[in-house]
Amino acid sequence: MTALTSTLRDPAEGLSSHVSVRETLSQTLTLAWRATMKMRRNFEQMFDVTIQPLLFTAMFAGIFGGAVAGSVSNYNPMIITGLVGQTVMTACVATGVQLREDMDKGVFDRFKVLPISRIAPLAGPMVADLLRYAIASTLTFATGIVFLGYRPAGGVFGVAGAIVFAMIAGWSLAWIFTWFGTIGRSAQGVQAISLMIMFPLSFISNAFVPADSMPSWLHAFADVNPVSHVISAIRDLANNGHIGADAGWALLGCAVVVAIFAPLSVRSFTRKM
Repeated sequence: MTALTSTLRDPAEGLSSHVSVRETLSQTLTLAWRATMKMRRNFEQMFDVTIQPLLFTAMFAGIFGGAVAGSVSNYNPMIITGLVGQTVMTACVATGVQLREDMDKGVFDRFKVLPISRIAPLAGPMVADLLRYAIASTLTFATGIVFLGYRPAGGVFGVAGAIVFAMIAGWSLAWIFTWFGTIGRSAQGVQAISLMIMFPLSFISNAFVPADSMPSWLHAFADVNPVSHVISAIRDLANNGHIGADAGWALLGCAVVVAIFAPLSVRSFTRKM
């Protein structure tokens, strides 16, 4: 008898391991579109950028306006711009949590045998999240303008510039939480770790009160906190219509965050793949 033998072939055999920059961009945009469709079909995932800005803006302005600035109208230039930064930071947390959930469900297992860039599955959803940051920032400004009497002196272009700046900062800072998503053991664990980082960054800043009103050690942290520089840049754009030195420091801080946490995220994600 003739023995029949079969050899199992590696599914990845013959596939090129090199992915060009053009292909990486195409794959990133494809996965961004997938993430956008996922948002549309699971609208409850958008509550943190649709419902939360409305509630937080009304509550914080009403609760702290009289105590901090004497009135809500005097507090608006500080709290509205501060809440833009704080809301975007909250939206960043969801980036890592959603990534961890997709990894736990095996969504990324199919990518193991595809000639796909290893950064595309991470960068794609983050590009889609730019839409979330835009919605959160726009609704925060709209709530202040329509319901609280906020009148940004920077005008339409200043507010538009502030929203774009918040989107850029949000995308950059989200790499921190993306890394948490790749190293966490569960979505709940990633959320817990992310909140422990998000709250100090957002609250120990100049978002809600002037930094010089804090104790000296908190003031020192707030001064070097990249979120403080981001919020100051947003304030300069919305309230004054110009770009100040804080914008440069904020962009530098965001670049450092991306330079550190993007490679860490890709490396950790590749190991899990």
